[in-house]
Amino acid sequence: MGFILFHVQKQNQSIVRNTVESYMNTDPTIAAGLLRLHFHDCFVQGCDGSVLISGNLAERNALPNLGLRGFEVIEDAKSELEAECPGIVSCADILALAARDAVDLSKGPSWSVPTGRRDGRVSSKSEAQNLPSPLESIAVHKKKFAEKGLDEQDLLTLLELKELCPNDGDATKRVALDKDSQFKFDLSFFNNIKDGNGVLESDQRLWNDDSTRSIIQKYISPLRGLLGLRFDYNFRKSMIKMSSIEVKTGMQVEIRRKCSRFN
Repeated sequence: MGFILFHVQKQNQSIVRNTVESYMNTDPTIAAGLLRLHFHDCFVQGCDGSVLISGNLAERNALPNLGLRGFEVIEDAKSELEAECPGIVSCADILALAARDAVDLSKGPSWSVPTGRRDGRVSSKSEAQNLPSPLESIAVHKKKFAEKGLDEQDLLTLLELKELCPNDGDATKRVALDKDSQFKFDLSFFNNIKDGNGVLESDQRLWNDDSTRSIIQKYISPLRGLLGLRFDYNFRKSMIKMSSIEVKTGMQVEIRRKCSRFN
């Protein structure tokens, strides 16, 4: 992976992990929020921290991003890292590390996060309109994932990134998309879809598509560790692929001093 310029020191990674853990101790749902934040960042202009920029015309104020959470976790980690080693760890790398730590602290898989991303200098509200939407068909979702170098298995696997959804359009009211174990990283989301209990219609449609249904069946099969797909293993692979989308390096970008604004 050509963009790996350095490996974030273990001490710096510990700062990110400790920050995530501190927030999760108060609100366990923030783990899924951090995953979704990373996903939304990578799907618009690549994994460059552009979703973190504040401003009326910035990416985070686009309609698909209004329910995003976890900005304060990234800012707190950034503040500590800047005090420890200024100008070294990008906001984009902090996002990728925080997403990994959120899964690991939720009893899910862990993985080695490739680092060396730089922070972008553009954040456009209009460009965020192309994010995958629950209102779209599975065919459209497949197309959007394919455009980012992700396949159908990545699409299914990364659905664990979904957290809570607004109820009746009110972003302050949230319901669990995994009705059985919303605070635990497991396969119940896929079992719910098999049983017709997907919370969102777009999730339930996955069972009606031949290719995505086949992947779900392999994930929840009792033989998944032998003959079927191993979800934890594939989740690691998919997260690394996603966090490598259109990564920016070099002098055309920057390492922000504060994640919510450009230098």
